[in-house]
Amino acid sequence: MTATDAPVKTAPTPQVRRPIRPLRPSRPPVRSRTNLTLGESRTARVLALAVLAVAALLWLLPMAWAVLTAFKSEQDASDPLHWVWPKHGFTLDGFSAVWERGDLPLWMLNSLFISAAVTVLTVLVSAMAGYAFSRTLFAGRRGLFVLTVAAVLVPPQILIVPWFQQMLTLHLLDTYAAVILPQTVAPVMVFILKKHFDSLPKELEEAARIDGAGHWRIFWSVLLPLSRPMLAAVAIFVFIGAWNNFLWPFVSTSDPSLMTLPVGITSVKDAYGVQYAQSMASAVLAALPLVVVFVFFQRHIVKSVATTGLGGQ
Repeated sequence: MTATDAPVKTAPTPQVRRPIRPLRPSRPPVRSRTNLTLGESRTARVLALAVLAVAALLWLLPMAWAVLTAFKSEQDASDPLHWVWPKHGFTLDGFSAVWERGDLPLWMLNSLFISAAVTVLTVLVSAMAGYAFSRTLFAGRRGLFVLTVAAVLVPPQILIVPWFQQMLTLHLLDTYAAVILPQTVAPVMVFILKKHFDSLPKELEEAARIDGAGHWRIFWSVLLPLSRPMLAAVAIFVFIGAWNNFLWPFVSTSDPSLMTLPVGITSVKDAYGVQYAQSMASAVLAALPLVVVFVFFQRHIVKSVATTGLGGQ
């Protein structure tokens, strides 16, 4: 073997050590679950829609009967054999009789004025009270808020006598103020608006304070513009309640010129006895403005029921 045939020694290649990764805990296998919801099951959706359709028909049946009775004569209104299609045809005699015997234009104007005034004052007072409970600190705030929430459980009928005594002491009976002022106290609206103001970001208030704004400026220029949908929903519910209110306007006024529509219609019915066609015609006339309000503001009503707690949330 020559020198050229000697084996050539090569340097060993260095071994590259990989970093040791920490062991990850093994995850349990994900089991596929099939939840039976209305969005995934076609059968469930069909059954739900069928149940809702039946419930809607049952709810609309009394309204349809009232409207049909309003367009009948008194003879056909008391005939059970022709309750759908009257024997002598439909007529407007019930509406004309109610319009002539009562003072419906004045009663409607009174109801509109009183309901609008109650709505404006209630929304303003409830919004200010809700802001005070939500964004200010004062002595006795928690106890006063507890009393406000507890007042929700008090039926308005219990307050009729204290309200009457108060209006009598202030010499406000048989005035618009006597009908309007007691209805502006709405603890449930204060609670709803307080919770709404709690949900608004406090950074906006802090930025306004840096610019030198006080409580009134923050309330009027910052929070109220952000609360327009909520204020609209509260105003709709207050207006409907004030329009349908019968007991307090009936107790607080005896002047026929101050009667609201529910009180005036009841006085006409009591004076001329029970007449089904005229009673249903009066009910249709009284409910017509509320139907118009619901048609134009149904989006706010549905949104308020879904988000403000009025739907059981």
